[in-house]
Amino acid sequence: MITLKQIREELKDVRYYYQRKQVFDKNAQTVGVSSITEKVQRYNVLAMAASPKFYDLYVGLYVRGNTQESYGTEVGYSAKYIQKLHSQLLKFFQNKLKEV
Repeated sequence: MITLKQIREELKDVRYYYQRKQVFDKNAQTVGVSSITEKVQRYNVLAMAASPKFYDLYVGLYVRGNTQESYGTEVGYSAKYIQKLHSQLLKFFQNKLKEV
């Protein structure tokens, strides 16, 4: 079973990928496609199966690279509520990854 700590580490890689997506895309033609793209795709598929709130949270935090605080300000929620949602999102991912 994957731990929440492992999910957090994988999501750091997802965030990094999206921060540097242009570099990954450009170099995929010369070097080849990075293995990170498989991890990114796995989490994207999981996010598509999530509730709209979790989907939006995933996109805001990992695809667009917002902090919890800046995302909360953007959507009109407190940082505390975003932390709570984030914990629920991680547990959602954990449960879905058990099914795979």
